[in-house]
Amino acid sequence: MATENIDHAQSGGMPQLDFSTWASQIFWTAVALFVLYKILNGSILPKISGALEDRHNAIADDLDKAAELKRQAEDAEAAHTAALATAKADANKIIAEAQNEIDAELATASAEADAEIAARTAESEVRINEVRAEAQSNAKSIATDTAQAIIEKLAPGLSDKSTVEAAVSRALSAAGVAK
Repeated sequence: MATENIDHAQSGGMPQLDFSTWASQIFWTAVALFVLYKILNGSILPKISGALEDRHNAIADDLDKAAELKRQAEDAEAAHTAALATAKADANKIIAEAQNEIDAELATASAEADAEIAARTAESEVRINEVRAEAQSNAKSIATDTAQAIIEKLAPGLSDKSTVEAAVSRALSAAGVAK
């Protein structure tokens, strides 16, 4: 056998292409492939398969968690929307109640103001009527005194107080001043 190796080395060709050694080369190649298959199948492929399975499970778990979180977020959003609607309704109710109270207070204040205005108006009308009556009374006496003074200046001794008063009363009645 040693002589064969020397022959091949001297021939300068590749020993793999020597047809006389192909049977042993095929045998050892098959043995090497079988051993490699056993090593891969026994330790490396299960680890790879396990890693892929773990990754698949982790992804599935993450998707499940994401779906659960999405559902929780949707529930929270629905609860928030409902709470917001309730808060708006409550706020509108409070606003309406406050508006009703303000309207009632305004109506009461307005009624009180109207009553006070009416009372003051009545008092003012009474006072105006008193001033008017006093003015009419004063106008009559002033007109009478003035007329009497004029008559005394123009015709001394001819003035008759009752005649002058009667004339002034007729003139003031005609003018609508005294009744």
